[in-house]
Amino acid sequence: MLIVPVAVPPHKDAPGDPGGEVRLELCRLAVGDDDRFAVSDLEVRRGGASYTADTLRTLHATFPGDELSFIVGGDMAFSLPTWQEPAEVLSLARLAVAEREGARQADILERLATIPGAAGRVDFFDLPRMDISSSLVRRRVATGHPVRYLVADAVAEYIAQHGLYRSPVGAPSSA
Repeated sequence: MLIVPVAVPPHKDAPGDPGGEVRLELCRLAVGDDDRFAVSDLEVRRGGASYTADTLRTLHATFPGDELSFIVGGDMAFSLPTWQEPAEVLSLARLAVAEREGARQADILERLATIPGAAGRVDFFDLPRMDISSSLVRRRVATGHPVRYLVADAVAEYIAQHGLYRSPVGAPSSA
């Protein structure tokens, strides 16, 4: 599994975001030495707004012949029709969806059916739903609640040591 942190998220404002380099380091800490995972600096190195279609085109050129699956939470899958080049995203990779609170499978499929070529390109994980998101982690840190067991220990330690996400989510950072 290749983890590709975004340089600049084009679809959401992230006040208090520590930046792409820090998120890249957090991903590396989360992966640790587990060789089933790798972290790519592709989007951070490219800089600017990151669009999934561009990243998938680059990955296809880098790994020709590989079939790609793009893993997203149900909330992101539901918003896919609003992304830049959603049909291209689905032509370049299968969409692998982990359901989340507020984003039911039937609703996601109905919404994605509006994208040409979406039929047969979406798979749902058959696992218990886990409503853990980056915004939940940031919110818990901002309110002084622990994030142990929600993130890798190394990630929780880095967040604490560097004072990340101390501003309430949605409030400007003082740094």
